[in-house]
Amino acid sequence: MSANPEAENASQPVEAISIAIEFTGGLEILFENKRKLQLSIPAKREDGTPTNISWLIHYLVEHEMRDKRKELFVLEDHVRPGILVLINDADWELEGEEAYEIQPGDNILFVSTLHGG
Repeated sequence: MSANPEAENASQPVEAISIAIEFTGGLEILFENKRKLQLSIPAKREDGTPTNISWLIHYLVEHEMRDKRKELFVLEDHVRPGILVLINDADWELEGEEAYEIQPGDNILFVSTLHGG
């Protein structure tokens, strides 16, 4: 057994899951006019807990959003009011909102109602 458990974990492959992300109602402008993204994300966060929507939102802002106006998508690290989030065609409020644990094959849709979404 190694004296450094982090070194052992670092050598293990990270399990990834594939998901689809969609933006409508004007949000696609913030993501280089891309309406759909196919992502491969880690199944677990660094602390070992399952990847959830909260992690995904942060990931999208940091790695996929090219527009500098981040406040049009998030406020205080949460999806801003006026943006609907659907997980597999169901309102995310029914799924636990940001705590929802992302599953392989999920389709997550962000719809701005501020632009007639």
